[in-house]
Amino acid sequence: MTKTNKCITRAIMGISGLFGSLLLLKKFKNKPVPREIKPFFQHEAPYIFSHRGGMKERPESTFLAFDHSVKLGLTGFETDIRITKDEKVIIFHDADVDRTTNGSGLVSNHTLTELKQLDAGFHFTDINGNKPYRNHKNAKIITLEELLQRYPNQLVNIDIKDHPNSYEGRIAAKCLYDVIKKQSAEDRVLVTSFYKAQIEGFNLYNHHSIAVGASQAEVTDAILKLYTGLSQIYDGTADTFQMPTSFKGIPLAQPTLVNWLNKRHIAPGFYGVNSVDQMQDLINMGVHTIVTDRPELGAQFLNTARSK
Repeated sequence: MTKTNKCITRAIMGISGLFGSLLLLKKFKNKPVPREIKPFFQHEAPYIFSHRGGMKERPESTFLAFDHSVKLGLTGFETDIRITKDEKVIIFHDADVDRTTNGSGLVSNHTLTELKQLDAGFHFTDINGNKPYRNHKNAKIITLEELLQRYPNQLVNIDIKDHPNSYEGRIAAKCLYDVIKKQSAEDRVLVTSFYKAQIEGFNLYNHHSIAVGASQAEVTDAILKLYTGLSQIYDGTADTFQMPTSFKGIPLAQPTLVNWLNKRHIAPGFYGVNSVDQMQDLINMGVHTIVTDRPELGAQFLNTARSK
């Protein structure tokens, strides 16, 4: 390369670097614009969701659990989806059926018909050590389509569980989107996943019309930027953060984070909340959504809050 060419190259690189720095500085100085609030989040808050229908009180992810939650008057459900061998979308958390049913093996190795034969109340144990829901007609694996049809007035937080590198994971976003569209449920579902790739994949079909949650990577990125003074350059797309109250001993339910999310119209949500006092503390902090394993406690909190 000639001396002249080297000088030109350095000049171009210098100008590019300066231009990039100016853009970053402009973005840093601009006040973030709060995002549009999706229909899912336009109902009266706070939202109290039963985790998998209320896994501490009924067999998780079954009509038994969801019926119980509805009867108690909770806002809706937080639930999970998996893809079956014949590419159906079912309400199920684990990769295999061993923990919650009398079957064995991966969900992805079973057809929907095979999964429907299993007893999803087989292992559930109540507080007295009994197994009252074995062979119950409503302790069965169900599809997302069945859930949306049975509970048209419930809000549903749907978590994509299949790993994005698996075959099931690669088709999960499209399968989920198709069911939501078929049921005209766009305004009453929220799609979440720990996997950033699943959220990005869903948004390829969604075009940002259906509410989505932040992946684990996006939550981490946002928190790091917030607490290092770089919150102005956070550029995520999530409508909500669904978080544990603490992670590896670090408390996440902090006013600084909750206030920052609310200012951006990102609904702060926490799961694994199984105490009425903790629910009240979180709501007082400004938290929008609480997910509980114990819908009876959620109902108790809501009834007290509504009577004030």
